[in-house]
Order: sequence, then structure tokens, then C-alpha cells
Amino acid sequence: MKPKIIKNEAEYQSALAHLENLMEAQPGTPEEEELELFAVLIENYEKETFPIGLPEPVAAIQFRMEQKGLTRKDLEQYIGSQSKVSEVLNKKRPLSLAMIRALHAGLDIPAEVLLSESGRNLDAPRYSHRDFPFKEMYKRGYFKSFNGTLQDAKQYAEELLEELFASFQGHAPQRVYCRNSEGQLDERAMEAWQARVLEIASEQGLPPYDHSNLTQEFIRDVVKLSNLSKGPVLARELLQKRGIAFVILAHLPKTYLDGACFKSPSGRPIIGMTLRHDRLDNFWFTLVHELAHIYLHLENGNVAFFDDTEQGASRTCTPQEIEANDLAASLLLPEETWNLEKHNIISERGIVAFADKLGISPAIVAGRLRWEANNYNNFDELLGHKTVRKLFSAEN
Repeated sequence: MKPKIIKNEAEYQSALAHLENLMEAQPGTPEEEELELFAVLIENYEKETFPIGLPEPVAAIQFRMEQKGLTRKDLEQYIGSQSKVSEVLNKKRPLSLAMIRALHAGLDIPAEVLLSESGRNLDAPRYSHRDFPFKEMYKRGYFKSFNGTLQDAKQYAEELLEELFASFQGHAPQRVYCRNSEGQLDERAMEAWQARVLEIASEQGLPPYDHSNLTQEFIRDVVKLSNLSKGPVLARELLQKRGIAFVILAHLPKTYLDGACFKSPSGRPIIGMTLRHDRLDNFWFTLVHELAHIYLHLENGNVAFFDDTEQGASRTCTPQEIEANDLAASLLLPEETWNLEKHNIISERGIVAFADKLGISPAIVAGRLRWEANNYNNFDELLGHKTVRKLFSAEN
């Protein structure tokens, strides 16, 4: 048989048979050289066709234990408690990335074996539970695919956080913050909140969004819903029908957040609201402020706006925030009418009458008067305290 590169099963079987005939070749003869050549050809074919797989991770751990004379207790420093070691070795608990890093560093088990992926190396960890309000995120269901305890979640934090932030699809927007509250902002908490909003928005199944349909007249129609008892819920439904995702998600600690707007990776606008201040005046101003951002700014690049609107948009914010604030104010209350009549609105009865004339909630008028007077003690009964959150709780 003429030696050549083996390309298929038939040639492989023929080469094996020929190799067997050469097994009795005498040293130093041409047959011995042919034997060595066919052995190499067969070995190369087998390597390409029947590659030896990586050992199973638990088997690799047990092999290293035997090599080093280790007990299960010796593994606790790499895996955790005695029960976790038992569960891992009995294949009832998967290895976490944290465990894999420890076993790789401590027992010198190749990363590709522990990861069950040939040629893969361990990347530097991108996330740690210590960098986030992890306990609060766990309690609020941020890790929807995980059913274990908080301690288990911390063990698998790197994987859970990777899954959460996958909602950005590698295109996290530039964040613009407008704040009135004091305190150090936790940007990682803000990032986590935004990622969860993206997840929820992706599940809403909305029609396509057409920016040309978002007109000032449409936003005024949204404001008109404020005069109805279920106005906030109806506003959500109207926006969703226009392809704008709307998500209510409580703020995380140290985010000082009332509302935000940004685009999904597919380009859909999303409004997220926290109901941090459960009042009608805050709800309507925040909603219209975010709609103003979508109308004015969101089409111009990958940017996200995060707003603390409790006392209106601060004049120290960016020009974009000031533009959104001014447009929101005019859409909530027509400037010409407001400037003509606001000085005559001095009582709760006057506020209600003026609001009825415009067909909007008295809370919007009361909130505007409080902001302009910089007196947040007036007209408290008209603001709709503790009325918004229960509307969405009842609907959801």
C-alpha cells in the first residue's frame, strides 16, 4: 500500500490492516521505515478525527485530590462549606466562577478543564457582589433565573451579574444625571437598576416605535389623562401602544432617582419610573419630563437621562435637562394661560377650578405653585399622596 495522507474511514481501515502486516518488520529494513511512516499517518488521522476530550471537572478535582492526598475538608478553602464540597463532588451543585478561580489557583487544575471548554482561559472578574447593593437586588428579584439563598447568590454573583448586564448587549449608554438630592450617588446601583428596567421592557411585546408620532400634541393628550382616577395606568397603556416601553421599578439605595429615559439596544425608547415620591404631582411632572427628553434628545446618540425631579429640574443641570424641564412645564400648563391666571390662584378651591378648566389634575397645578414659590408646605392635600403606587400594584 502506498503511504499517503488518510482522508476518510475507508482509507483509515486499510492503513490499519497494512500496519498490522508490517508489525513483524525487522529492524533496519525498508519495512520498518514503512511501519513508522504508517504509524504516524494513522496517529495524525486519529488526532483529528477522534480528539481526546477534556476530563470532566469533578473527575479532575478528584484526580488532584488523590495526587496530593487531599480530603474533602481540604477543599473547603476553595469551594466553601462542607455541604458545598459534598454537593460539588456529588454533582448536585455546579462550580461557580469563584470556585473555579480558587481551584485553578490553589490546585493548579487547568481552567479549560474546570470550565469544560477547550482552550478557554479565565478572564479577570468583571463584577463583584461587593460593588452593588446585592442583598437588596436579590430580595427584589433582580436575578430571575436564581432560586437559591442569598449566600448562594453571592457565591454565584459573577454569573448572576453577567446575566443581568447582558441586557445592555455591550452598548451601555452614556448616562446624564440631574440631581437635587444630597448624598453620594451610587453609579453601580444606578447601572443595575437600568439593566433590570431593560430586562422588564424587553418582555412587554410592544409594537414598533415611530418617533414622528411623538408630537407635543400627543404629550398634551397624555397630560389630559391626569384628570382621571386611573390616569397613570392609562398613560402607561397609551405610551405602550405607541411603542414606548414604560416600567415601574423601585429605586435602589443611593440612586436618588425619580425617573429615567433611554433606548433599548434595538432603539426603542424606554421610560423608567421609581415612584420614590408616591404623589400625583411628582408622577406627572416626571413622566412628562422624560417624554420631553425623548421628544428633544433621545434620537441624538446613545445617551440615558436619570432625573431627580422632587423639586423640579435644577437650573444647575445640563442644557438638555433645562430644555426638557422647560418643555415639560409648558406641556403640563400652557405658558400663556398660566402666566395670565396664576396670580389669582390663591386657594385650594381656585386650584381645583383652574385645573377643571384645563382638564387636568389639580395636583399638577398645586405642584407648580409650590415649585415657583419655593414653598413645599402649601396645598399638601391636593398632591395625591400615596395614590400612584397602589394603582400600579392593583394592575400588576
